[in-house]
Formats: sequence, structure tokens, C-alpha cells
Amino acid sequence: MNVLAAALGALLFGGVWLIVAGFRARVDFAPKTTAGPGRITLALRRAGRSGRRRAAWLGVGLGLGLVGAYLTGWPLMIVIVPMTIVVMPILLGQAGNHDIDMLQALDRWVRGLLAILPTGRSIADAIRVSARQAPDQLAGPLRLLISRLDDRWPIRQALLAMTDDLDSPDADAVLAALALAAERGGTGAGVTMAALADTIQERLKALREIETERAKPRIVVRQVTAITETVLAAALLFGRSFFAPYGTPEGQLILAALLGIYVGSLVMLRRMTLPRRRERVVRGVS
Repeated sequence: MNVLAAALGALLFGGVWLIVAGFRARVDFAPKTTAGPGRITLALRRAGRSGRRRAAWLGVGLGLGLVGAYLTGWPLMIVIVPMTIVVMPILLGQAGNHDIDMLQALDRWVRGLLAILPTGRSIADAIRVSARQAPDQLAGPLRLLISRLDDRWPIRQALLAMTDDLDSPDADAVLAALALAAERGGTGAGVTMAALADTIQERLKALREIETERAKPRIVVRQVTAITETVLAAALLFGRSFFAPYGTPEGQLILAALLGIYVGSLVMLRRMTLPRRRERVVRGVS
């Protein structure tokens, strides 16, 4: 039965890990239809660094779990300790917000264009100049945009194709406005860019306020979880007799079920605090 409890605990840990990894992937690497090459390279590098760091912590957790299983006689400790070290920080940590990151990049890029346009350059020329200091999120798609312009794509078609590279409703609005301004030409382009920059700032401010409110439940649950884990660890260390029933095979199964319910509730909480993916407003032609 001890072997069975350990096996069930391992399966529980693996299932939770896959669920958490899926949520992380949805937030950090939202599905893209045709991502730019620079974006893919950057995402893979981040994923590689994060994967190596988690693997190191997982190794530490497994080692401590083996020590805990030896000292307590609980096979489930091989699962509980790694889950506490690796999975809990993911579930209770700050979730990345792709919308805010994209808006910040768009704001920086649009303000760069706004500074270039008064020099008399067209929007196409301003885009070429702005690509030299583009934010990381836009560097790859901008290089692809410039390549299309060099291949004699009409600027409207090239900008609308870039909407698919970024796959973001906020980018759709910015690039559609740029396409209209490029078609009109003249001094109206600067006015359009200024209004666009103000709009981005307002939305960015609203998103940051929403993200602050979403973070409050995570902070409370993080504090409650830390206190609970500290009390239980101290009780397990100094009051072993109280936890004696959990040392039996049946107790290990009950403990695995309780742990699964608690982790499942944390997964649900995290899902509730994640931003919902919005529908695109423009579809490109690429």
C-alpha cells in the first residue's frame, strides 16, 4: 500500500504539473497564427532558461522529499515537497499579462514614430527608422514588415499582414490606424499618431489598475498558504502523534486526496485571475 500511495501521489503531482504548465503556456505564449521569427526565438530562449531553473528546483525538491519520506515514513513526502517548492510558487505567483506587455511595446513604438514624423519622413520611412530601436516584442514583426515593404508590398497590405504576426487586438487597432494615416498622408499622420499614443496610455493605465485588483486575491491566498504550511510543518515536527493516522496506507490516500483538492482550488483561483483572451478586430492578408 505504501508503494501504491507513492504511485498515486506521483500521478497527482504529474497531473497538476501538466495543468499548471498549460496555464503558463496560455499566458506567456498565447497562440499565434504567424509569429515573427524574432518573437519565436525570444520565446524559446525564455522557455529554455525557465525550464532549466525549474528542473534544478525540482531536483532539490525531490532530494528533500526523499529525506522527508525517510524521516517521517510517509512515501507521499516525495510528492508533497517538490510540489511545495515548484508548483506552489507558480500557482501563487504573479501571472504574466500579455496585453500589458504588448501595450507597453506599442506605446514605446508609436511615440518613437511620433518623434520621427515631424522631420518630414513618410510613415514607411519612419517605420524603417523606428525598427532600429524597437521593443523586443515588435522587433521580429517589424523586420518582417520592412522586408515586405522592400518587396514592394503596398504599405496598407504590409501593415495589415503585421496584425497576424502580432495577433493582438491592441496591435490591430494601432496598425489599422497607421494604415489609414499612411493612405491619407500629409500632416494628418502626426495628429493620428498623437491621438493614438494618448489612447494607448489610457488603456494601459486601465489595464494596470485591473491587474492590481486581480493581484489582491493572490496575495491573500499566498499569505494564508504560507502560514498554513509553516504551522503544519511545525506540528509535524513537534507533534508527530497528531499526524500518526496519516502514516497508514489509508491515511496516505486520504492525504493525497486532500492535497489534490487544495491544489485544484488554487488552479481554479489562478484561472479566475487570468485575463480573458479578446477577439481580434482586424484580420491581415498574409
